[in-house]
Amino acid sequence: MPSLKWIVAEGRPHTFPIYKKITTIGRGGANDVVIEDSSLETNHAQIVFDGRDFNLTEVDKKGSVVVNGKKRRKTKIFHNDRIAMGEVELIFSVYDGVEHATSEAEDDRSAELAGMMKLSEFNRRLLEIRSVPEQITALLDAVIEVTHAAKGFIILTRNDEPEIAAARNLDQKDISDGVRHLSDSIIRRCIDTRKPLIVSDALHDSMFGTSESVMSLKLCSVMVAPLISQGQLLGLIYVGNDNVVSLFEDSSLDILTIFAGQASLILQNAMLMDEVVMDRDRMAGELDVKKFGDIIGSCPSLLEVFNKVEKVASANINVLITGETGTGKELIAREIHRRSPRKDQPFVVVNCGAIPENLMESELFGHVRGAFTGAVATRDGKFQQADKGTLFLDEIGEMPLSLQVKLLRAIQERVVMKVGDSKPQSVDIRVVAATNRDLEVEIQNNAFREDLFYRLNVVNLHLPPLRERGDDVVVIAKYLLNKYSQEYGSQVKGFTPGALAAMRKYNWPGNVRQLENRIKKAIVLADKTLVGSEDLDLFPEALKPVAPLSEAREDFTRRYILEILERNDGNRTKTARDLGVDPRTIFRYLEREPDAPEPGRARD
Repeated sequence: MPSLKWIVAEGRPHTFPIYKKITTIGRGGANDVVIEDSSLETNHAQIVFDGRDFNLTEVDKKGSVVVNGKKRRKTKIFHNDRIAMGEVELIFSVYDGVEHATSEAEDDRSAELAGMMKLSEFNRRLLEIRSVPEQITALLDAVIEVTHAAKGFIILTRNDEPEIAAARNLDQKDISDGVRHLSDSIIRRCIDTRKPLIVSDALHDSMFGTSESVMSLKLCSVMVAPLISQGQLLGLIYVGNDNVVSLFEDSSLDILTIFAGQASLILQNAMLMDEVVMDRDRMAGELDVKKFGDIIGSCPSLLEVFNKVEKVASANINVLITGETGTGKELIAREIHRRSPRKDQPFVVVNCGAIPENLMESELFGHVRGAFTGAVATRDGKFQQADKGTLFLDEIGEMPLSLQVKLLRAIQERVVMKVGDSKPQSVDIRVVAATNRDLEVEIQNNAFREDLFYRLNVVNLHLPPLRERGDDVVVIAKYLLNKYSQEYGSQVKGFTPGALAAMRKYNWPGNVRQLENRIKKAIVLADKTLVGSEDLDLFPEALKPVAPLSEAREDFTRRYILEILERNDGNRTKTARDLGVDPRTIFRYLEREPDAPEPGRARD
């Protein structure tokens, strides 16, 4: 019987049998496995047996679970795995000292436990096998060994027609021309019923004894189990022995059914991998359409940005790029430079939020030797370095007010003066600035100069957040996964359907940068070929809750009214006329909207 052994400092280990589908572990008295140790939580963890695997899951997030030295939240466990919970050390065993069977029931139980042991060993080995054909071969060898069959077959069904994927004998060798060893009538019966079956003596069986294939093959014992995944019949496992009658018992069929579940997962993963390869090839073609320089996306709001970039790139005017952190503002700035006549000249980046205020002026305009303590040599600033090229002022909203007036003069007159110098220098630069702040609000709060804002904001490019870009998140994720899988030499090939669905639902407050970091982490830590939602830390509690339809409709209406109101420069009467509603409707939404235009600014 499967069990957990608690290794104690003194005395014999305490053994806890695992005989239920769900076994709870903790120091609380209501648990199935009660371990009175203060390092455990009241309800610490649980083991779930799904008919094929034993899955260990953390229940209380305050309690740690470590399997074979690696911290896990949820994982499969195998025979002889060492589990640490708090300061308690446990050893998991699929069977624990099974004595010689003394009855037919005990024989069945012993065979079943041996099958579970074999499945546990196979599952451990499966983690080391990458190739799907090798996985199928290894599984078939394990099935033949545990059922004592002489031969076995994995059969795939394509348009309800059987096709042999693997044929093996007891010596773990391939069987040539495997199809002639099979009974068409037995296979057809399994396909039609989608249920496992045992034929103990095929030649004398009332249903199959008259079958031409059974008589010609002189079959004895046959056992078949369907391979079903998500309601779809993928194929079946077929094992047989032509020399022994009634070889297979009900316990053998139970074991075969469990192995069939594992085979279904392998085949399902193979199908997913085929889809991933096809998807990757398709994506490579689509990227030519959806890629704009180093920026990927095809949502309407982003296409509008791309269109503006193409128009303003060749013009020597200043551009202000706005948008949340991680939306790709620097990529857009580089694309403007790359498409401009200045593309062969320097592109110089200044992060206004990363430079100490006392060094900002020197960083921008340079200094002469002896201008201040530490100025041991004359040095050019970013403006001089960007001469004939593009100067990108990132996070311009972080620039202190004391420097904004000097920056304004430099941008306006294209003249700079080094700290400690009295001789001005002319520079030929194009300025592109970016910020994640609302500079108009900063102006109202006297934190940003209005004249500098208008000098920078000749053309505004607003980048939408990732949560508003629809399926762009999936396209970007697949591109990043392919890029970093190659860079890190990883075997990861794609995402599970659950991961794709979770990415679409998540709010992504850190936008593309957050998505990129999550994918990098998943690729480095993943031990599977497909990245799941848990690998991206997208657990159900992290996803944005679904709002009721009435609330979503109300939220859209409010945002749309405010958008049209802003377009009409705060004129409520014109907004009501454009929207075809009573003016009182506009007033009603303005009364409940904290960010609505102030009464003094809105016009009737």
